[in-house]
Amino acid sequence: MQDIPFVSVIGANESAGWTVAKVIREAGFRVKVFASSEEFIRSDQILCTGCLVLDVQLPGMTGLQLQSHLASAGYHIPIIFITGSADDRAQALALEMGAVDLLTKPSGHKALLKEIRLILKSA
Repeated sequence: MQDIPFVSVIGANESAGWTVAKVIREAGFRVKVFASSEEFIRSDQILCTGCLVLDVQLPGMTGLQLQSHLASAGYHIPIIFITGSADDRAQALALEMGAVDLLTKPSGHKALLKEIRLILKSA
């Protein structure tokens, strides 16, 4: 079980993060939920995250700002964005900056789990 990388989740609110984490955990992955981008950055989890699932709109540092921060700091963590209201500009920017995908709610958990499996399989 320890060979399976963590999937870190940062939701727009606590409920959203825990809901996504539950689906990921039930699919057999190790999951850690964070309340904010800042909490994730301060954690040791940043070093063992195989995939980061986060909302575009987060309290404090947004998902796009976190993505930029991680890239600037030399962390190359595959990111899947989940959002309820992605405009074309935000989607294009996220993908241009290296996000694996941007899924619009409700895209369904199958699409999310498919992306996570692909990422972790290639890791």
